[in-house]
Amino acid sequence: MRLRFALAALVMAPALVMAPALAAAEPAILRYGQAFSAVRSIYSLPIFVADREGFFTREGLAFHNILIPGGGENMVKALEDGTVDLTHVATPFLIAQALAGSDAVAIAAEFANPIYSLVARPEIATISDLRGRTIGMADPAGTIAYSSWKLLAMSGVREVDVRVKTISGTPQRLACLQRGPCDAVPLGQPEDFEALDEGFRRLGVSSDAVPQFLYTVTAARRSWAASHRDQVVGYVRALGAAFRFIRNPARRDAVVATIVATEAVSETSARRTLQLYFEPERHVLPEAGEIAIAGLRQVIDFMAETGALHAPLPPAERFVELSYLHEAGIE
Repeated sequence: MRLRFALAALVMAPALVMAPALAAAEPAILRYGQAFSAVRSIYSLPIFVADREGFFTREGLAFHNILIPGGGENMVKALEDGTVDLTHVATPFLIAQALAGSDAVAIAAEFANPIYSLVARPEIATISDLRGRTIGMADPAGTIAYSSWKLLAMSGVREVDVRVKTISGTPQRLACLQRGPCDAVPLGQPEDFEALDEGFRRLGVSSDAVPQFLYTVTAARRSWAASHRDQVVGYVRALGAAFRFIRNPARRDAVVATIVATEAVSETSARRTLQLYFEPERHVLPEAGEIAIAGLRQVIDFMAETGALHAPLPPAERFVELSYLHEAGIE
């Protein structure tokens, strides 16, 4: 009877008193922009782990993945027009859009130093053999293409020496290699292992040719993030938990299961990918979402070298907001 009376008393309480309690119990909707080219790639692993392991829910967030067609520019545009609240984006596109007037800013790192394999048809033995052939290349404004051209240049192969077909996304480039017309393509993991198992040949890896850099980040509009601080800090905290989960050897089976489920690759390829990253440690992933300013400076230098930026070069700090990482206990 006491419980019934207590409930009755709550029903009779003023709506003004009830509203804050109800609102506090409701998860905050968080719309995250994800590129079609990344949705089935290893570069979505931290987000998928955070979602599947309940880290977003633990932070009171109702996480919604919103697929955005097109390249990196469209990811930032989705922020600007309010389609999404946060977005995955490669750093060169964030920098370019910010310099063009966007208030988009990096709030956490997603991938630091990716390893891309230059994979070719079986009959192609060396990078030099690619002269006159077709290479399926990533977006020319991105760091994948930059590192790939650096790798080719180490063997004296220049852009004028090959035919270039621009293809966004590792799965799409793998398909071009498998079905034609591509003779070679840069592939991330685990698709590069899948290609090797099918008999294709690895000619080199991007880390042979370029120093460390910051590849992808989570970005938000400064104005939106400032007015939704609790949500942003919760997101960053959940992302940090995902990185720690991925790095924990005791969680290896669960991480492999996530890769297999979200990328439709074999368990063997998933395990080989994690071994490549962590045995030994190659600093492919952040420890917990921290932003390496030195890595972002390297991206700016890359862009200057390709003519995308001109002196005086902007400071890397212009494109980041570290306070959310600080509040989450990460930076």
